[in-house]
Amino acid sequence: MPTFVDAEPRGDERTALLNYLDAQRGAVRRAAGGLTDEQAAQRPTVSELSLSGLVKHLAEVEQNWIMGTLAGRPEETTQRTPENWHESFAATGDETLAGLLDFYERVARQTDAYVRSLPDLDVVVTLPAAPWYPQDRDRSARWILLTLIQETARHAGHADIVREAIDGKTAFVLVDEAGAGAV
Repeated sequence: MPTFVDAEPRGDERTALLNYLDAQRGAVRRAAGGLTDEQAAQRPTVSELSLSGLVKHLAEVEQNWIMGTLAGRPEETTQRTPENWHESFAATGDETLAGLLDFYERVARQTDAYVRSLPDLDVVVTLPAAPWYPQDRDRSARWILLTLIQETARHAGHADIVREAIDGKTAFVLVDEAGAGAV
């Protein structure tokens, strides 16, 4: 559900993009808010998606895009292989919803700090070779942020549906509970 996004200082594209990313993160946090670990692990639709899995996936994706790709420090990210890819969509071991939300918040702060440290959004990096990346692999920091906003928004919509299937709470109700216009 859309909420009002904080306005950026005039001409401050970086803040505008980070504000929109944070608004989408807020939608995911609201969807997971107030649930038990058991509720957050439920997969109440025909999909394999759970709220704890969506939070974990989005934290890992953001960390990989920003620290792994843009910063060029993949060793600081969660490494996934075909053998453990499925674990990126579920709480595993002793992971809890609260712990995954904390992880997501730490990643968000790291993203914001790193993006703000860039000289500008025209910084270009080469994407790693992978079948899911475009063939012309050079991309700007701006493109990476827009891609991250798109990915987060897409999964925020999934989170709304999963939450409503768990306890009937819609995004409208969750926004009202969080306070009008909350992100």
